[in-house]
Amino acid sequence: MLIHKEIRGDELYLYMNGKLIYKRWLGTGASKVFDVIAYNKNTLVSIKDPEQQEKRELISVSALLKLKATADGGRRTGILSGYRPDHVFEYPENDGILEAYMGDITWYSGIAIEPGEEKVVTVRFLLRPQIGQYLSVGRKWRIHEGPICIGEAKIIDFI
Repeated sequence: MLIHKEIRGDELYLYMNGKLIYKRWLGTGASKVFDVIAYNKNTLVSIKDPEQQEKRELISVSALLKLKATADGGRRTGILSGYRPDHVFEYPENDGILEAYMGDITWYSGIAIEPGEEKVVTVRFLLRPQIGQYLSVGRKWRIHEGPICIGEAKIIDFI
């Protein structure tokens, strides 16, 4: 087993046998554990990359985010603004994940959103051709940490 650590800008990447398994944003302290289900071709793309911002390949929506209560399988702790979970818009019949999309969640009032709470937030997605079919006012999707669903969101408006 080969472990490799790499720091690029304010992002720490941890690889096992050449596959990304962990990513941490040093500036915010947010982190993400990747597994086979959550890993896709956009995992290494960062929303903070100047190249991504110049291409204007971000789409922002206002959404109502509701986290599951801990007793219902949600997180034990709250999330902070800048949180970057997996966004899952559809499941096949066997309830597995087809594809997870990258996006960050931010808000300006309050420090954290605790399990069981809901809040209007801004979600920025990396704009990829596949995600366009899922983005419409009223659309709901699930928020995941790897294979675990920790909440859901609903698009209120486009920003």
